[in-house]
Amino acid sequence: MCKIISVANQKGGVGKTTTAFNISAALALKNSRVLAIDFDPQADLSKYADFDNTDGNPTMSDLLIGKVGMSKAVEIKDCIRHNEVNNLDYIPCDINLANADLFLAGVLSRETILKRILNDDIIKQYDYVIIDCNPSLGVLLMNALTASSGVIIPVQVQDFAFGGLKTLTGVITQIQETINPDLEIIGVLPTMVDRTNASKRVVEQLESIYNEALFSTQIHRATQAVESTKQHKALCLIKGSKLGEEYIACADELSKRIGA
Repeated sequence: MCKIISVANQKGGVGKTTTAFNISAALALKNSRVLAIDFDPQADLSKYADFDNTDGNPTMSDLLIGKVGMSKAVEIKDCIRHNEVNNLDYIPCDINLANADLFLAGVLSRETILKRILNDDIIKQYDYVIIDCNPSLGVLLMNALTASSGVIIPVQVQDFAFGGLKTLTGVITQIQETINPDLEIIGVLPTMVDRTNASKRVVEQLESIYNEALFSTQIHRATQAVESTKQHKALCLIKGSKLGEEYIACADELSKRIGA
């Protein structure tokens, strides 16, 4: 059964896209069939995958706009690209996705559009669908959470992490109570961990608040993450990468947490 998982945090700069892409690649490395979806108008995951936006094929933006009848409907199979380096299928997006609040304003049940798009036989062929969400609490995040069975929340371990976390978990609770009772928080993932006292203090606070919901795997701060994006190559495929090893451990822990 396909597991649809959102990687979400409305706070930017927490390692969300790096986490979504590298968990996807680590799962694919273990022979799982994985589809990564870029659901952020900044299109960072698409850039990570070395997306060529001149290939003429539709993107997630086209899928969404076509689904609500504002342009010609497109097939999801035509939106899927394959990245050979990372052995990963993905659906890219573009800046047009930034207008989602505008073109979805008058659409009935607009929170369920992505769920309806993903209700397709081609999606059922995958073991995992990983959605890289935009850093916002708007209609795109609502769609991603409504379509998902679980959510991973990456959190940069700094003193200002908790305000946004409380807001996001509140939104998740509302989605669970109204639209998607099957949605679960798979875990809170500490990212950009370093040796400072502040980092250690925030990790301890996360442990006290989230207990078993906190991933035991920690993602450390390293320049390798930037180098990986420039190379369009997942960290787990870079020989000797400590971050790559951490994301492989994270993917293993994810599989255990969801019983896959």
